[in-house]
Amino acid sequence: MKRIRLIATTFFFGFVSTLQAQFTQLELFSGFEKTDFTLLSNYYIDSNSSVSIATLAFFQKYRERENQVFDEIGVQPTLFWNINKKIAIGPSLYYNSFGGFSERLSGKFTLKTSNVLLVVIPTVAYSEQKDASLGELFAQFQIQKPFHENLSLWLNGQFLTVWDKFKSHSRSFKQLRTGIAYKGYQVGIGLDFDQYGTEPIQKSSFGIYYRNTF
Repeated sequence: MKRIRLIATTFFFGFVSTLQAQFTQLELFSGFEKTDFTLLSNYYIDSNSSVSIATLAFFQKYRERENQVFDEIGVQPTLFWNINKKIAIGPSLYYNSFGGFSERLSGKFTLKTSNVLLVVIPTVAYSEQKDASLGELFAQFQIQKPFHENLSLWLNGQFLTVWDKFKSHSRSFKQLRTGIAYKGYQVGIGLDFDQYGTEPIQKSSFGIYYRNTF
């Protein structure tokens, strides 16, 4: 099955990058249906903190043989120019084990308070394998409830939809996480809803996750 999983750099970037300017994050999600491993990093490359490189690498493995057609690997570096605290724009090159290479241009819009974060990322891209353009919309929210200086409750949600030629559904997901964070460590439960293809094949997985940010 040919498809592109454009995880807008399962940007699962915790978009912690807005809360923590420079970081490396590792996350393991293991459920009844699949296991995901994700590495994320974000670092400034100039003295004015106006340009940063954000990198995503992930691996997804389904347990059941009939679902292993959805196994995938992806790598995506993105160069962001931060226009101000709320708006950023930048290009990226994305490689996916199913979709091959694609060139992308994304905008990032951020709203945040001390305990709430909302990020919306619209993207236009060109798929080398499909020889076609596509549109993508990613959104993420985070809600943090501190209990103590180093202890807090987290609720995270991520949502993605990708449309080939801006009119044919290619990929969507909804990811929900809730857990307890202590310093740079977080553990909790998660729920994933995935959709693939023009007549969406739907998959769901419930499991636990562990995240380490340093």
